[in-house]
Amino acid sequence: MGMISRCAHQLLRFGWLQARCCAFAFALVGGIAVSRLLPDDLPIARYDVVLVYGILLAVLARKVGWDSARDTAVIAGCHLIGLFFELVKVRMGSWSYPEEALTKVAGVPLYGGFLYAAVGSYVCRAWHLFELRLDGYRPRIMTALAGAVYLNFFSHHWLPDLRWALAALLLCATARTFVRYRVGAHSYRMPLALSFVLIGFFLWVAENIATYAGAWSYPDQLGGWQPVSVAKVGAWALLITVTFVLAAGQRRQTPRPA
Repeated sequence: MGMISRCAHQLLRFGWLQARCCAFAFALVGGIAVSRLLPDDLPIARYDVVLVYGILLAVLARKVGWDSARDTAVIAGCHLIGLFFELVKVRMGSWSYPEEALTKVAGVPLYGGFLYAAVGSYVCRAWHLFELRLDGYRPRIMTALAGAVYLNFFSHHWLPDLRWALAALLLCATARTFVRYRVGAHSYRMPLALSFVLIGFFLWVAENIATYAGAWSYPDQLGGWQPVSVAKVGAWALLITVTFVLAAGQRRQTPRPA
């Protein structure tokens, strides 16, 4: 019973740390969900309200110490990368933002980048709270592959889709790469590739919640909400490499204490 109790305690502690890592994402998606309850006759569009809310949330996260200055830079980078991603994908008809707003550019509300910023916040918070360390990480190869993954999400509209080839290359590049993390006094390790898959799965769950809350809509959801295709788990598992490489690069540039 002692071992079961210790395992249960560690599991609860792990869950609590994960919840803290997701604080920004929880607050953002929660705010989007609550915005659906706003009256229709407001003088400001719902998307514009969400943008202001997202900015205030980011400022609050910095003020209360959720994010360091370097974390904020990574999160801002994720926001810009995500916003460009949204602009291209919406133009190609992959999904849409059907409501009107003043802060809409080429069919994309500017708050759209916050959804990717939330992923960046999660990775940065996890690095702090779990005291992440990488064994066998190949920064140059991973940067090149993450860039290729990002470009492929655009180019597959005109050129052959290389996601399976890129997934295979990522598996090779991370074959002996492990993430070490701490939960309380205990250290654990996990294959980096497995962490990408797990994060991809939970991002797919979050995407279902976000589309249900009206953050955006896929073409097959315009007539009424339905679950997001499970194939998006793989897409998110690939796309998370972009955020991870940004965060890992920031950690390598952080000066070590003397």
